[in-house]
Amino acid sequence: DMDPKNKQIAGGVGAVLAVVATLIGVSYNPPSVEQYTEDMNECALQIKGNLPTTACSPEVAEQAQEIARDSEAVAEATRDADNPNGRDIVYWIQPPAGAEKHDSPRVFHLCEDVSPLREKNVVSGSVTEAYAANAGRITKQITMEQNQCGFETAE
Repeated sequence: DMDPKNKQIAGGVGAVLAVVATLIGVSYNPPSVEQYTEDMNECALQIKGNLPTTACSPEVAEQAQEIARDSEAVAEATRDADNPNGRDIVYWIQPPAGAEKHDSPRVFHLCEDVSPLREKNVVSGSVTEAYAANAGRITKQITMEQNQCGFETAE
């Protein structure tokens, strides 16, 4: 048990420490989506080349591995005569007005004509750009989307 004066002092010290911790932890110059995409692309290139991931932290390297895996899945699903190596363009629901990314995780799709995107505002970009917008996973309905987009499906 503390007397009221000591409680006030302890409370004041605690409040000051909370403010200092907040100020130290806040990023006053957060990276832009463009910078995130550039860094993630460099990290992904290192991963694809089986090189040490010097361009990114272990957490970023893990996400870059997920991006590389999803990029390969998109390329595999979108191969055709015109694009024998597949495509690196995906589609997702546009974030709310003024936002660069969604608050909650979303998925991305193989083309803009798939049923989940009908009557929605859609944006497109690379798999890395989709991740930056918090569309951090390829749809689980790849075969359905291949049919709806006109891509050949594996038999």
